[in-house]
Amino acid sequence: MAHRRRRGAVALLGGLLLALTAAPLPATAATPARTPAADGTGMVMVLDSSGSMAEDDGSGSTRIAAARKAVGTVVDALPDGYPTGLRVYGAAKPKGCDDTRLAQPVAALDRAGIKRAVARVEPKGDTPIGLSLRKAVGDLPRPAGGSLGRRTILLISDGEDNCQAPPPCKVAAQLSASGVDLHIDAIGFQVAGKARAQLECIAKAGNGRYYDAPDAKALARQLQRAGQLSVDGYRFKGKQVRGTATRSGAPGIVPGQYLDSIGPNEERYYATDLDAASTADFSATVVPQPGAAVDSLDALRTRIAYGTDSACDSTTQLFGQHEGATPLTSGVSRVPSQSGTGGCDKAGRYWLVVERKAAKGSDGARWPVELTFHVEHPLKKGVTPAQSEPEYGAGGKDATLPSTAPKDVTGGTGFNDARTLHPGVWRDKVLPAQTLWYKVPVGWGQQLRYDVEFANEPTVKGPSAHTSYGGTQVYTPFRAPVGSGTGEFSPHVTYNGRLASLSMGTVPVAWTNRYETHPNVIPVHRNGDFYIAVTLGARASEIAENPQIGVVLRVAVLGKEKSGPQAGATVAKAGAPQGDSGPSADGTQDGGGGWSTGRVVAVAVGGVGVLLLAGLAAAYVRARRTPRAGGGNSDPMRGGSW
Repeated sequence: MAHRRRRGAVALLGGLLLALTAAPLPATAATPARTPAADGTGMVMVLDSSGSMAEDDGSGSTRIAAARKAVGTVVDALPDGYPTGLRVYGAAKPKGCDDTRLAQPVAALDRAGIKRAVARVEPKGDTPIGLSLRKAVGDLPRPAGGSLGRRTILLISDGEDNCQAPPPCKVAAQLSASGVDLHIDAIGFQVAGKARAQLECIAKAGNGRYYDAPDAKALARQLQRAGQLSVDGYRFKGKQVRGTATRSGAPGIVPGQYLDSIGPNEERYYATDLDAASTADFSATVVPQPGAAVDSLDALRTRIAYGTDSACDSTTQLFGQHEGATPLTSGVSRVPSQSGTGGCDKAGRYWLVVERKAAKGSDGARWPVELTFHVEHPLKKGVTPAQSEPEYGAGGKDATLPSTAPKDVTGGTGFNDARTLHPGVWRDKVLPAQTLWYKVPVGWGQQLRYDVEFANEPTVKGPSAHTSYGGTQVYTPFRAPVGSGTGEFSPHVTYNGRLASLSMGTVPVAWTNRYETHPNVIPVHRNGDFYIAVTLGARASEIAENPQIGVVLRVAVLGKEKSGPQAGATVAKAGAPQGDSGPSADGTQDGGGGWSTGRVVAVAVGGVGVLLLAGLAAAYVRARRTPRAGGGNSDPMRGGSW
């Protein structure tokens, strides 16, 4: 039986409220270029055009006029070509529970066409929401050939279904169960009581999110948020694989990147053969629909199993909050011992295992999961590695960071299209429930250190009594999260519309860090692109007046880059290859091993590894290890100004 250390639950760190000042950010309708939508991706807006939409909206106009304006705002903000359509109900006749029609087919975005279609809508009749949802799913494109698209039904209604044939909440549940790529968001326009409860039920059953819009401005704001989140979904990359529930029959995998799905309280097994000396790095990223129901103790666990009852190591990552789901990543490594006599040092068959833990009442949908598997070969014979570097040192809380004028950048949707950042000051904009992704090249002997600042933001009704959070996480080139439970940095900060900031970083990169005991040191054992994820909590949609909130990143890479992992390595020459892209001059036998490539497909998005318990002032659960028996480089300057 193997005896290896086990990585415990990642720490949850409380927020820090900063009462500072900054200029508010105006809402913009920027339409930056995006990776083309994957096959089977699209959105259909389902607009209430029943008789009640002709009523006054409280501002001297009608509800339908406010809806027309809001639809115009959201299509102006969508990227060119994104498949979008419009369905309306209650617009054809004064009475009739079959009154639903497709006003604009789902096709490459035709802004003028959608605006003309909504301008012609005149409120008349009943509210057949259930039937309209059932019809809407047929309006959307279907994924083909195993691709993983993202299909969105965006319902906008000012009342409840008065037909109830079929029941809308039941329909939403049936539709969401038809595939991991479909979700239903609902926006309630001046609703309360039973109407609001029904729309909330539709969103929850439809694996989506409910947005409340008490007035015309809120309708435009929430519609834009929901639409943008659908467009800016996580772009997946990888080869399809189907894990098994037990070791028996588990599919064999080789180093590369894979796509699967996982249900609540389910395990997925994958088999591989390892030699006796190489390090194996394994990660899993689940991508729920943004804002899907989660419990604070819902978790993603990865482990590497060997023999009949042994585990080489395991890692557990928690959501740690109730605001709603975001992407969650867990990473684990099989590191052969320095003595070579450990139970997991043998050559043979190993199993990579992913487990999803979900409490009662949490989202019951299957979630897409992206897997990475990488093998690091030993150093060349005769190469002595430099000593480990487990301390933050110059990269601690008091590090001096850049203070130059910020440059605009548009963050990626996930690991695969993360935007490359270099040392400097960068600014972006984030939606509630969204995660922005960046990557920073870090060499041997260097460490990443950065600050994130969330902008001062006008709130909906003056100073907000609500609180949400801003958060960040940093990941190694092999996608192991290393920013939580360090005792040095807090990965979360309370956000209520006022300027808030937090700091994050890594220890210096050293080959022998893999033999350390701290869970945030062990993974920092390879140079390459380190990933930064920045998220804003879902409840910020109840706080902020503007659709998006400004974010500033101050990025530093500290220390002089060494030419390799060996002791006495010289300072690297400027422009030398980074990470696994170059030859094996760094002392490994074959470089860093290879990644397989695959098509990129789109799905929804969310936030960082372990998240904040909403309203938590200060809580800390130390990460621990206990014995157990056992993509493309895009232009970082793209994006609009604030």
